Amino acid sequence: MSKLVGAVAIAGGGIAGIQSAIDLASSGLKVYLIESSTTIGGKMAQLDKTFPTLDCSMCTLSPKLAEVARHPNIELMTYSEITGITGEPGDFTVTVKNKATYVDYDKCTACELCVSKCPVKVPDEYNEGQNNRKAIYLAFPQAVPRVFTIDADHCLYLNKGKCGNCQKACENDAINFEDTDKEVDINVGSVILNTGFEPYDASNLEQYRIDHPNVVSSLEFERQLSSSGPFEGHVTLADGSHPRRIAWIQCVGSRSPEIGRNTCSSVCCMYATKEAMVAMEHDLDLETTIFNIDIRAFGKGFEEFYQKAKNEKGIRFINSRPSGVEVDPVTDNISLKYEAEDGSGIKREEFDMIVLSIGLTPSDSSKNLAKIAGVEMDDNDFVKTKIDHPLETSKPGIFVCGAMQAPKDIPDTVADASGAASKAASLLSSERGNLVTEKKYPPEKDMGDEIRTGVVVCRCGINIGNIVDVPDVVEYAKTLPHVVLAKEEVYACSTDSLEGIADLVREHNLNHMVVASCTPRTHEPLFRETLMEAGLNPYLFELANIREHCSWVHQNNKEEATKKAKDIIRMSVSRANLLQPLYQEKLEFNKDALVIGGGIAGMNAALDIAEKGFKVTLLEKESELGGMLLKFTHLQDGRTTKEVLEPIIQKVESNPNITVHIETELTEQEGSMGNFKGHIKGANVDEDIEFGVAIIATGANELEPEGYFSYGEYSNIITESQLEQKLDEGVDAKNVVFIQCAGGRNDERPYCSRACCTVAMKNAIRLKESDPDRNVTILYRDIRTFGVWEELYTKARELGVVFMRYTEDKEPEVSEKTVRIFDHLMNMDFEINYDLMVLSAPMVTPETNELLAPMFKVTLDANRFFLEAHIKLRPVECATDGVFLAGTSQAPKLVDESVSQASAAASRACTILSRDFLETIGNVSVVDPELCIGCGRCTLVCPYNAPELKEVTVETEEIVYITKKSEINPAVCKGCGCCAAECPTGAITARHFTTPQIMAVIKAYGEGI
Repeated sequence: MSKLVGAVAIAGGGIAGIQSAIDLASSGLKVYLIESSTTIGGKMAQLDKTFPTLDCSMCTLSPKLAEVARHPNIELMTYSEITGITGEPGDFTVTVKNKATYVDYDKCTACELCVSKCPVKVPDEYNEGQNNRKAIYLAFPQAVPRVFTIDADHCLYLNKGKCGNCQKACENDAINFEDTDKEVDINVGSVILNTGFEPYDASNLEQYRIDHPNVVSSLEFERQLSSSGPFEGHVTLADGSHPRRIAWIQCVGSRSPEIGRNTCSSVCCMYATKEAMVAMEHDLDLETTIFNIDIRAFGKGFEEFYQKAKNEKGIRFINSRPSGVEVDPVTDNISLKYEAEDGSGIKREEFDMIVLSIGLTPSDSSKNLAKIAGVEMDDNDFVKTKIDHPLETSKPGIFVCGAMQAPKDIPDTVADASGAASKAASLLSSERGNLVTEKKYPPEKDMGDEIRTGVVVCRCGINIGNIVDVPDVVEYAKTLPHVVLAKEEVYACSTDSLEGIADLVREHNLNHMVVASCTPRTHEPLFRETLMEAGLNPYLFELANIREHCSWVHQNNKEEATKKAKDIIRMSVSRANLLQPLYQEKLEFNKDALVIGGGIAGMNAALDIAEKGFKVTLLEKESELGGMLLKFTHLQDGRTTKEVLEPIIQKVESNPNITVHIETELTEQEGSMGNFKGHIKGANVDEDIEFGVAIIATGANELEPEGYFSYGEYSNIITESQLEQKLDEGVDAKNVVFIQCAGGRNDERPYCSRACCTVAMKNAIRLKESDPDRNVTILYRDIRTFGVWEELYTKARELGVVFMRYTEDKEPEVSEKTVRIFDHLMNMDFEINYDLMVLSAPMVTPETNELLAPMFKVTLDANRFFLEAHIKLRPVECATDGVFLAGTSQAPKLVDESVSQASAAASRACTILSRDFLETIGNVSVVDPELCIGCGRCTLVCPYNAPELKEVTVETEEIVYITKKSEINPAVCKGCGCCAAECPTGAITARHFTTPQIMAVIKAYGEGI
């Protein structure tokens, strides 16, 4: 590579492109984010809630949209498409066509005057055509950039030379009918492809009658559920009434070889379950039914979510695939005919609404982009990659992530996105910082002597506004002490609202601000940043959570919810009025990394960090690198695990930036991000180490399924890993039976282990290919070969593998040579002879997780896997800053997923390591040495070990003596206030949560009693 350019072009502005852009820009590289539509956000922006937590999709996405819009090193190129890519790794020229918007982005203020004057109405794509928008439009309320666009296909002036009302109405002269398409060339060092997917077009399948007004696609139904949708969150039939019975049909456009859609779309089972649950929350009397082949609840928390839907919410799951929708020619009513699983024959049921769970398909634009980029595609029109290199295309320097590589859910897409960013950043590590600019804030304004507090109350669409009387709450807020301004916003987190808040601070000389909206966990940093942009100290902000703490928990009592919202805001204002500016300190920090676990995830994470120029210590408690993959012999693509492990082990051991310690564990750890200190002990090492970030990649183990299906009683009953060893030696058994979920999906381990079905298919195929006359039977509850691995399930059936379903309440009975199973479809028992029984046992966590969790102050989930910071948008981060997760330490997953997540963890870690300095939080606790008596109680209660007793010399008028006083390390303190609460003399102040502030809140609460 003769030239390296410190910039990256990202094709696609959905959640994948957004995450890649943030990671790269935060690591010191220039980013061009190229999106074909008028706004970033992709399909996630159309969703109502996300599974399995039922978080508001837009509420979690909006902060990301705003972060991209505000980042000085991300250049947005919306309404644009890539038309050419030439060059070589490190030095590409990307040709981008910027489509004419006919609106000047520099002049448009999104005032909407033009919209009111436009006479043309066209179907609204954002709401899937269920209502209309104007020919000049904004895609959705939180759109970024918040600039209007003229639809050239429908504009009367552009097509007929008539109208021009928008131009006449615009007070900023932003309408430019002379605008034209433009092509620009950008010079970048790498390209990331992540243009996502297109929902399958159900009109291709006439039997499902998508033409009927009460048969809708899942995305149309999603928009109906949304507060910003065509019916403001109310599911509505064609006649305006609300349905009593709704059915979902799964696998419409997926798992259908007859139409060329061979893959499983990975997300449909769970989004249908989510939609049914949310719809039932809207209408408690609603009856919901989901028709499915298998329920593929394979992700973290998915199985538990499915069981809750079935057993607690009363959603019916019927294992049958209706062949189509029937319409009564007289009544126009719709019904489904299906084969009952209990063997009782064909049944017909009538429903008010039928939802088609449409699959994820590669878009034509994605296929065209792949041709432009010159990257190889697979047989399903996804970008082709290898299991051990899931982010790398066939063309060096061009990477892929998300649903362009395979159908996948949001957290897998986000992990992919960070992983692709890591690969691009490794290529361009020497150019880090060369093309970026530092964001500058205006000087901090003088607060003055008068307290001037502003209050913004967010409607959050109808999440808050449908329960809480927002106008009434705003009027009440105006009466509170020191409140000089109160107003409502539909979406306070949208970019225009954030700009509006900054304008309010400037125009009304506000020096304190309260926003009453949703969770501070995702939104508080967003609003603090807004205050900084307005010249106000960020710690003069208070967030009143009137959604999670009010509207969401009091949906059936609007009057009381409104009263409680007033109480919360009154309490918040009382505290905000007493807030004082706080400041952060800049600290030097350690730029080395620690990776715990030498499996496929740990090794990839270590390599990704090392390739960016940072030092890495890699710990492995076993005697060799390789992890759980050492127990298995082959991958799904036919390669041996040695072909994958040996090259990466060689790379790790030969990399000068990586120090490997085998048979070694971390025995102690303290400190915080940037300044961790630990002790490692092993066969050849016993020393202290220091590091700035840590990646936990401790992996998982295959369960020894003692007590399940007679395992341990007979020598011919083995696990999958034991079978793989036997397959290499040669298996002489003529009758082989697999049993899935052996020790998983039960009360003790309620989760799905994700990989078991795929492993079973792989091994069943190997058995049949080595001896076509061998009888192979798989007993299963659900086959979960999600995504592209559906092809293994198909191949196994083609080779003659027999599949029989069993239910959790009637498991197979296993003796030494026979297994008895009840077949629900045929309503009879079968006895199957076997020579070899193979149990697909789940992954379980190692004991080391219990030791590491308290060391790093991170949490284990109910299944003893490490808990991520946010299940959707922060899947590789822990709640403890500077600690990240990779591979099966976070949840069961396949090899390619572990590799992607390893690169993602490395990417997130390197956004820290690439900084010039770290900043402390402003709200650290401080000690008054005059009051401190050195009792040490603060050191006992602090969960972060921030206080430390230090010897000091005290000099009085008559005597000089040495005593101990507490001192708090600002780099470690998290501002929790435990020390201040424990201090018997009141020597410690928790800044930002002072005693006067807390007492003011308590007093304000009392005023409402």
